[in-house]
Amino acid sequence: MGKFVVKYRKFILALAVILIIPALIGMFNTRVNYDMLNYLPDSMETVIGQEKLMDEFGKGAFSMIITEGLTNSKEANLETAIKNVNHVDTVLGLGTIENAGLPAEFLPDNIYNTFHKDDESLVAVFFDTSSSAEETIAAIKDIRTIVDDKAYVSGMSAFTTDLRELSGNEELFYIIIAVTLALIVMLLLLDNWLAPVLFLVSIGVMILYNLGTNLFLGEISYITKALSAILQLAVTMDYSIFLWHSYREHLATTNNPDHAMANAIKATLSSVFGSSATTVAGFIALCFMTFTLGLDLGIVMAKGVILGVLGSVTVLPALILTFDKTLRHLDHKSILPDFTKLSNKIVKFFPVFLILFVAIIPPFLYGYQKTNENVYYTISDSLPSDMPFAIANQKLSENFGLQNVHMILSDANLDTNSAIQMTNELKNIAGVKSVLNLESVIGDQIPAEILPSELTDILKSENYKLTLVISEYQTATPEIAEQIQSINQTIKTYDEDALLVGESSLTQDMINLTSVDFQVVNTISIIAIFIIIAIVTRSISLPFILIAVIESAIFINLGLCYFTGTELSFITPICISTIQLGATVDYAILMTTRYNRERLAGRNKREAAKISIKTSLPSIIVSGAVLFAATIGVAVYSQADMISSMCMLMARGAIISIFVVPTFLPSLLILADPLIIRTTLGMKKLTKGSTK
Repeated sequence: MGKFVVKYRKFILALAVILIIPALIGMFNTRVNYDMLNYLPDSMETVIGQEKLMDEFGKGAFSMIITEGLTNSKEANLETAIKNVNHVDTVLGLGTIENAGLPAEFLPDNIYNTFHKDDESLVAVFFDTSSSAEETIAAIKDIRTIVDDKAYVSGMSAFTTDLRELSGNEELFYIIIAVTLALIVMLLLLDNWLAPVLFLVSIGVMILYNLGTNLFLGEISYITKALSAILQLAVTMDYSIFLWHSYREHLATTNNPDHAMANAIKATLSSVFGSSATTVAGFIALCFMTFTLGLDLGIVMAKGVILGVLGSVTVLPALILTFDKTLRHLDHKSILPDFTKLSNKIVKFFPVFLILFVAIIPPFLYGYQKTNENVYYTISDSLPSDMPFAIANQKLSENFGLQNVHMILSDANLDTNSAIQMTNELKNIAGVKSVLNLESVIGDQIPAEILPSELTDILKSENYKLTLVISEYQTATPEIAEQIQSINQTIKTYDEDALLVGESSLTQDMINLTSVDFQVVNTISIIAIFIIIAIVTRSISLPFILIAVIESAIFINLGLCYFTGTELSFITPICISTIQLGATVDYAILMTTRYNRERLAGRNKREAAKISIKTSLPSIIVSGAVLFAATIGVAVYSQADMISSMCMLMARGAIISIFVVPTFLPSLLILADPLIIRTTLGMKKLTKGSTK
């Protein structure tokens, strides 16, 4: 393959440029999903209920609007204007009720007080499209234009609109920041001024291919879109650096660029197989999440790593050979020092590092296991509090005591007495502020026959009655979880097929799913990476040692979040555990491979450890520094906490791994050397004396 790439390098570069065109077309035509709740399995009762709400009532997204200082007539005019917005299915407020011929004073007090307080009123708006649909977002923007400063628009659709706008404004800067900082790091730590630029060009082309081929997935999440380019840059840069070093080594012996590159490609393919396989395995593990955001991110990133390997042995070699003469004039000395003294000291004091390893694992393992206590599931909490949807939500909470709206679909043929009893029981559940359905509107004063069809059509379809339950409890709290359970028990008593839907019940399902997913993904990633390490090192004992070292770095990283009280989005711990394991286990494989090679060459375990530290540390530092640089800037810049917190933990994880691998791993290798010799193929021939 090396000879082929060298011979047809001009064709490879021409093809790479041509393929950018379909990649860009695919990238711009890939839909981005901003609604995390869309990743719940279709088989869940809440998701089924959401579909029934759409099928039966033509209602998908839902929003509450707060109006201020409007007279009844102006309120009615505003509601009419909102009703005329494309894809608004239903508007329910005091103005709508009065327009339907039912005077507001006829309403029961609890219903009237739910929708009106002082000079403020609530308007419930249903859309005939989903929360994150393009049509819904356009409708939210139109409504905000109509209401101007006379009202505030809340709800998941308003959140999605603000999130999309924020992400659209920030995503380009993510790439600029990541590329700039990574370039600075490589210019300082590598030995050439132009090579890092070629690395970035090659990886940039592969990133475009990855984003373009996402078109075949139909859509990707905004988290995947925001992180995939940064992660692909960070975790695949190693392959470019390895090819560069290999090329320079071969060039020093042959002085023939073509021969040197052919050999470098061969060496790179052989060497990066294990490291890239572990990284791919880490991302593939995410695909086993029941919450299918993991599948979305896992496929895109696994694809990105594979493309990264491909680019490092095709596009990058072609670029290096094309600019070879220029590259030779742009060498400079790396700022990295010689690590001989440091490696000697690490080996000399290896018992200290063993004691430190044993000492820090228990507390940080405890913190790691407690990470879920600092996790938040309220998706709207991931954006700044000064955004329009957040201000509206705050007003809902403070002025109306309204935090959530549950929607219940019950049998349309449920008799009136049972429906009234169910409504009364729902009202008595802790935290329920009011219940709105046909029975609660009718009360004791209004005969059902006189209700206008405009009102009954909102709350009743051919097969279902719709009940709105106004809750005082916040999403993703123990109180709302208990309330959801009580509501379900109540409605199932009267109609065993009744369905409870809404943001809070969907979020509760997400909480239940992801708590299990965390364990499943960790287990699968560790098993998969264990098998790959066992194959690469041809050892049974080494996978335990390597994974123990990397897991200790993960324990420290996530454990710090618990001890510092740092709140994380629910998806962050799941992704960080697998990403950090897959991306930084490469460091451990690199050092262990060199250690084994030196032991087989006849050096004793201490000398082998010194050489493995000295030779591996520059690559580990460069790789870790690139991962740190590519993520820390985004972590500081991004206002979306899901993006910011994930990048911050990846940056911190890179630094922790840079310190943990060169200290803990050699110490464990020295300690377990006799066991390693007995359990690793090809090492049993070492004499007993060589184990000293």
